[in-house]
Amino acid sequence: MAVKIRLTRMGSKKKPFYRVVVADSRSPRDGKFIDQIGHFNPLLESDQVKLDAEKAKKWLDNGAQPTDTVKALFKKHGVYDAK
Repeated sequence: MAVKIRLTRMGSKKKPFYRVVVADSRSPRDGKFIDQIGHFNPLLESDQVKLDAEKAKKWLDNGAQPTDTVKALFKKHGVYDAK
């Protein structure tokens, strides 16, 4: 089973809000997930991001692959150092 760390879209029309989740790569974008490790709100001026760094590092160590967007968020917030 390939596991990915990716964003799940929440919120209403024209007001997106994303959860950072760990999910099977075969499940749909807004479908079933294994674990929620944070959230991301791009509409605020400061791009509000809240991540559980310990859970994220645990999943990365177990082989979960982050998407490009999540990898950029992790690098910006110090979770994903150049591995």
